[in-house]
Parts: sequence; structure tokens; C-alpha cells
Amino acid sequence: MLAEDDATMLSLLRTLLTMEGFQVSVLDVHKEDLLASIRSERPDVLLMDVHLPHQNGMALLRDLRQVPELKGMRVILTSGMALEEESLSSGADAFLLKPYMPDDLLNMLRDMTSTKG
Repeated sequence: MLAEDDATMLSLLRTLLTMEGFQVSVLDVHKEDLLASIRSERPDVLLMDVHLPHQNGMALLRDLRQVPELKGMRVILTSGMALEEESLSSGADAFLLKPYMPDDLLNMLRDMTSTKG
């Protein structure tokens, strides 16, 4: 699942991941209740920008980690700012600093989906 408010980035990610064989869904980040949308979809991996229109990605992640059925969901936070330490301490499984190389993302996703238990 992609949670990204930049339309160009979202389009590129959707195309890349689909071409690589991933099933991709997109979270409407302009909705107020993102947690409800994530809860209903239950993705294996959530790739989420830290800076979303109605909520901070780290705050949303902390809320997500409190939901029992979502605790094991893998989350990768992304940002153009160096927020790796804060992202990981908020509960992210990984962090990618934008701009990142597509191979870095693909390797991370493959690792996460191959070890999903």
C-alpha cells in the first residue's frame, strides 16, 4: 500500500512496483481517517511518506502500532528530510531518504515480503 501525497511520485511508484510483480493499492491520503482505511485494507507492507496532508506519518504509525491486528504489518517511512532515527523509534521497520534508488526500495520490499511470517 502506498501513502504518498506527491502525484508524480505516486505514479512512478505504482508503475515500478506493478512492473516488479507487486500488488499495489493506494491510500487516499486526503481523507481524514487514514487509520480506518489501512485497517480495512490490511496491506502486507505500507510505504508511507512522513509528511501527509492531514496527519504526520510518524503519528499515524504510532496509532497503527496500537491496533492489535495491524501490529505485525511492515511499514517503510520515507521523507526528504533525514528522519531515520525518529521514524524507527516511531515503529517503522525501515526508512528511505528521498530521493532513493528504485533498487533500494525493491530490495527492501523483497526482504520484507520473503520473511513475512
